[in-house]
Amino acid sequence: MTDERNAVEAAIHAACRTGDFRRATTQAIESYGEELVGFLIARMRRPSDASDVFSMFAEDLWKGLPSFEWRCSLRGWCYTLARHAMARHARSPQNRPERNLALSQHQELSALVDRVRSTTHAFAKTGARDRVRALRESLPEDDQTLLILRVDRQLSWRDLARVMNDDAGNMNDAELSKLEQRLRQRFKRLKDRLREQAKAEGLL
Repeated sequence: MTDERNAVEAAIHAACRTGDFRRATTQAIESYGEELVGFLIARMRRPSDASDVFSMFAEDLWKGLPSFEWRCSLRGWCYTLARHAMARHARSPQNRPERNLALSQHQELSALVDRVRSTTHAFAKTGARDRVRALRESLPEDDQTLLILRVDRQLSWRDLARVMNDDAGNMNDAELSKLEQRLRQRFKRLKDRLREQAKAEGLL
């Protein structure tokens, strides 16, 4: 974790310790919101769906921060929340953010969520999907997630273990270390396969 990210996490943690969860939520969305929207767009393809899920994530963050135990980085936990929101959206696409009321009661937070969504969507639309991205999109969903979070977002292996496995919260250090090792091996196989595909298509 970089010094800048350490400082961000420390500032959010300090806000939580004083019970200022509105400030903590604001800092989290300001710090990690754009990269989370980018992650959702890459995973969901349709910006409108990514927008809905980001709103669901923001609600979950706001409601969950008071009980967050800081056993992993907040950034890693945010990706876990985003994945869970994606899963809920996939099961029930009609679950739109209008049905969630917590943030609507706080206009500044709601405006921040809207600004992050619109800014990141505008940026995403300017980039053409190249053939390398097409290779990524041909992968199974979990492999795409692993690739994005490790390569693009540079999550630590410990945070990845927690994001990728819903049971990680109940694991001890030895079990988490084994899970990290399995993810490392899976990631290596994934890189090797992508390298071979890229060679076959003349991209390397």
